[in-house]
Amino acid sequence: MNSPPISQKKIFKFWRPLAATWLMMAFEGPFLAAIIARMPDAKYNLAAYGVAYSFALLSEAPVIMMMTASTALVKNGQSYFKLRNFNNVLIVLVTVLLAIALVPVFFDFVTGTLINLPQHVGELTWGSLLILLPWPGAIAYRRFLQGILIANNQTKRVGYGTLIRVLAMAGTAMGLYGFSSIAGAYIGAISLSAGVVVEMVVSHFMCRSVVKKIIRQTSDKGSHNNLSYKKIFTFYFPLALAIFIGLGAHPLIILMVGHSNMALESLAVLPVLNSLIFIFRSIGLSFQEVGIVLIGEDKKGYGPLKRFAIKLAVFNVAVLALIAFTPLAGFWYISLSGLSEILAPIAILPTQILTVIPALTVLISFQRAIQVAYKKTAPISRATAFEVMVMVIVLFSLTYFFNMIGATA
Repeated sequence: MNSPPISQKKIFKFWRPLAATWLMMAFEGPFLAAIIARMPDAKYNLAAYGVAYSFALLSEAPVIMMMTASTALVKNGQSYFKLRNFNNVLIVLVTVLLAIALVPVFFDFVTGTLINLPQHVGELTWGSLLILLPWPGAIAYRRFLQGILIANNQTKRVGYGTLIRVLAMAGTAMGLYGFSSIAGAYIGAISLSAGVVVEMVVSHFMCRSVVKKIIRQTSDKGSHNNLSYKKIFTFYFPLALAIFIGLGAHPLIILMVGHSNMALESLAVLPVLNSLIFIFRSIGLSFQEVGIVLIGEDKKGYGPLKRFAIKLAVFNVAVLALIAFTPLAGFWYISLSGLSEILAPIAILPTQILTVIPALTVLISFQRAIQVAYKKTAPISRATAFEVMVMVIVLFSLTYFFNMIGATA
């Protein structure tokens, strides 16, 4: 007997906790940027925090798709242990690579010679990145567990874990802001690290009962459906490569903006600007796991999911445009984010240009969900490579030939 088509209400109910999770994470950026912007030497600390965060994101790239992988691949005890071992190797690898990036000779060459950061900003960036050393490993482990929760219809637990993370981050930031004199960039890094470590621990305990149930589920010995490391690598490598290419654009952008018109001002504005855009992008990013789980082997979920995605895309554009093209932009950047009246106008035109991005994020997440659900992940990395290539060409052209302000370019 054929199953009835999935309803919009059911999609919304499944998606809602994941959207709340991503939104809570998205508000970390504006919150921390607002605190840093209200501290001494705001321009230098915002720039340092933005650069450090870009490199931390790059170190996170190999593991960020682990939630997608565990959602799609963990079906029983055999697949759980295989993917967990694979994830543990990735954790060691990304942590070691981030530590190597902190070697002074290499770090000074990248930040001083390539990006052209002032020495003081470079020192703040190094300290911030050192504090973020636990970041990629903690994210890898909790995303592995979150994927298992999502696949087992425990999306509310994912939301609870993220709520605790945000509270830990905010409490740390407010405590350091009120009762210490350390630099704003360091407060941002400490708060981020504290949040993800707390969420990792909470996710571990919330996932224990689900993991025990999965471990008891065995598969036939020698079954062709058993998960091998080769299958994991074939499935995961294109996803990780896509994210690595995509997040690798961040340091490239920082490098070119560092040599652009109004470079330091642009570097100071970018973390605040990106934080606002990410709030709306997060709504789209949260849709990917929804598509993976709900599309179904009979593809009956495709039509309802597509309709939901289109509604979500239109909503995203409408709300962001309401901010970008009205006086709400000044309210957001000056009153809420704490930017000076000199820096805030630099952010408004880029915000207007980026208004369409959240809608495209929804549609891309839907496309990726289909590809992941049917284990056709290779096109994802190729598409991302084209994306970054165009981005770099446009950015280079606008900054080098037209001397455009870096943030706008």
